[in-house]
Amino acid sequence: MKYPEPDLMQETVAALMSSGGEYADVYFQDVAATHLEAESGRLERASRVREAGIGLRLIREGVTHFGTAVDLSAESLLGLASRLASGAGKVMGRPGIQLSHVPEGVLPPGEDPSTITPGEKGRLVMRAVESLIGYDKRLVQVKAVYRDSSAFIRIANSEGSLCEDLRRYGVFLVQVVASDGGRFQVGYEPVGGIGGYDVFRGFNPEEVAGIAAKRALIMLEAPEAPSGRMTVVLSSEAGGTMVHEAVGHGLEADLTGQGLSVYMGKTGEMVASPLITVVDDPTLPGKRGSYNVDDEGTPAARTVLVEKGVLVRYMSDRLSSLRDGIGLTGNGRRQSFRHCPIPRMSNTMIEPGGHDPGDILRSVDHGLFVRKMGGGQVNTVTGDFVFEVSEGSMIRGGEIAEAVRGATLAGNGPEVLKSVDMVGNDLGFGIGTCGKEGQGVPVSDAQPTLRIPEMVVGGRDTGSVRP
Repeated sequence: MKYPEPDLMQETVAALMSSGGEYADVYFQDVAATHLEAESGRLERASRVREAGIGLRLIREGVTHFGTAVDLSAESLLGLASRLASGAGKVMGRPGIQLSHVPEGVLPPGEDPSTITPGEKGRLVMRAVESLIGYDKRLVQVKAVYRDSSAFIRIANSEGSLCEDLRRYGVFLVQVVASDGGRFQVGYEPVGGIGGYDVFRGFNPEEVAGIAAKRALIMLEAPEAPSGRMTVVLSSEAGGTMVHEAVGHGLEADLTGQGLSVYMGKTGEMVASPLITVVDDPTLPGKRGSYNVDDEGTPAARTVLVEKGVLVRYMSDRLSSLRDGIGLTGNGRRQSFRHCPIPRMSNTMIEPGGHDPGDILRSVDHGLFVRKMGGGQVNTVTGDFVFEVSEGSMIRGGEIAEAVRGATLAGNGPEVLKSVDMVGNDLGFGIGTCGKEGQGVPVSDAQPTLRIPEMVVGGRDTGSVRP
């Protein structure tokens, strides 16, 4: 496939700016992806897709004018650019724009997945499902999924930047359903990151399957969690659901700029415990949310969002930067060339603190230990959230006691963050695909072990819970 040359992209940007405007960019993407799925002891699904196209955007007087094309000829791109420009205002003539290359990033793309045979990829999912044959008669469904993608990105913009990025991602997950005839429990375990097929070198599909199966069976046998207010310890293994949902989305500048975030207008204020520092960092090697440049051509950079409890800044894109007069953080992301970029998280985390995780556990006489978080919902306007606990246990006398199922955590993001009184010196990552405004982008989240002195835990109604 012949990619659009830099000279054509430069001319297209100039055509976009011919009616004036604050900013314009041209985003080219060529992506190939593989999906394999095994279930019931056999390979059930296999697909390989490839798509290339280009997105053109003009921001004029705060309004975005956007169009896409899969015809990459000069006639197609310049025609689309001219139509967008004329739709934005009176065409005055093309300004002189000279593009210069942005230095390449430091993240290596890793091994090209397309060089690996479908048979080798298929063996990974088959090894996972076959490892659980005869494992336990209560396992009623075992599904393993392999995904890889390789995307070449070229971006040109009206500020004179021309940059490229090669992003290769890999994900492997196992989902297990266990049943005792009356109840069902699901165990789920994903692994993955950026780095192409290197993500799968040296990893053990059987181990991933075993973790998912054990989680489903533990929860199947567990009694229902008690409800009430109690101390909660979030393990570093829990994944970053808390930081992603209760904190991260509220710090995205499109939401703060529209008055849709509880954190709006609070820069410089205490929004968390002094023990809490939150960062977003797309430069981390191997992590699922990493990239060298964002989807507007801004170089990736580590951004401190909350420092020792104080809100420092929001995650921004070009539009929010122009609208609100805030600096760029390299968080303008899009699912594909068919979508406009919006502020999105990358690798978001609460940084480790100074407490030993064992000491945190031993400090709790009675409470809930959350080993793995599930899904959840958050109202970014108020900060109120409800999260599921996919694997949890009671804490009794400073030790992990019986596993419990069906627990939920409810609270308010800023209030919970302010109440955290112990932060572990460990750090655990979780991965996912973050959905927002109909777009999904790869992310990872991380946190150390955290102690929250009091949270509302949902479960069976026990009347009272010992503090």
